[in-house]
Amino acid sequence: MFTWELLKHLQRACKRAASCKGNGSGSGLLIAVFRNQLPRKNDTYSYNPPPEEPPLEELPSVNLQLKCGAMLCRVCGCLGPSTCSKCHKAHYCSKDHQIKDWKAGHKVSCLQPEDVIPDHKFLFPEYEIVREHEELDSAIVNDTEQEDLGKNEDTTTDEASELLEDMSLEMMAKHETPEDRIFQIFKERISLEPEQVIRYCRNGEGPIWISGLNVPQDPDIPNCQCGSKRVFEFQVMPQLLAHLNVDSLGESIDWGTLAIYTCAVNCDLGNHYAEEFIWKQDISNSV
Repeated sequence: MFTWELLKHLQRACKRAASCKGNGSGSGLLIAVFRNQLPRKNDTYSYNPPPEEPPLEELPSVNLQLKCGAMLCRVCGCLGPSTCSKCHKAHYCSKDHQIKDWKAGHKVSCLQPEDVIPDHKFLFPEYEIVREHEELDSAIVNDTEQEDLGKNEDTTTDEASELLEDMSLEMMAKHETPEDRIFQIFKERISLEPEQVIRYCRNGEGPIWISGLNVPQDPDIPNCQCGSKRVFEFQVMPQLLAHLNVDSLGESIDWGTLAIYTCAVNCDLGNHYAEEFIWKQDISNSV
């Protein structure tokens, strides 16, 4: 489970299932993304975000602790209103997850101090994501490559597909396949920031595709439940896999890139989560 939080909270969950397929290319990996959000003026977060740069002069310290909080399930990280009836310290979202944790070791560690309660690795490791603006190197990313990938603000996914077809003719003359070229552009672009795990660009340029295959067209992106169009918001990069320790799983997870599309108008959810749309693109076997 992976979360991206500002005043909007997007939570991505994935699960291995040998008989199931997700959006995009099917590889037995179930992936879903859910959204909830707060208005800018709320009782939890400051109306104005903290400055990105430290102040030049010393200012009085500000308490950044949240005014409220919620207990989370030890198994899945979702809201955990229920507690263990013995220790009253372990929280769960459901009876099913409480039983799962009990069998995994809470039965033994229930009444022990919190610092000796084992981590059963139900969740992926937790990290802080540092946000930085991308600084483009004109020697690597030029206008031609931007056009090749359909990255212009006014370019639709259908137009991007036409551009990829035009690329194939040019690549044939150079004895280079379109897949080779697209994958090379992808590698050159991420080489600017090799540690990036997320590329966020709502209402701007679209995702950087790792392959020319399995690129979604406009009809492939369903509208929000409210009827509004969904727009690209961010993509999850393959570099994230190196931080999730997924090789220790019975069946490892994998992706080329994950593109997340959300409601263009950020429709009001009330007290519920809204499921958004995620497109999974794998690395082509031809590169």
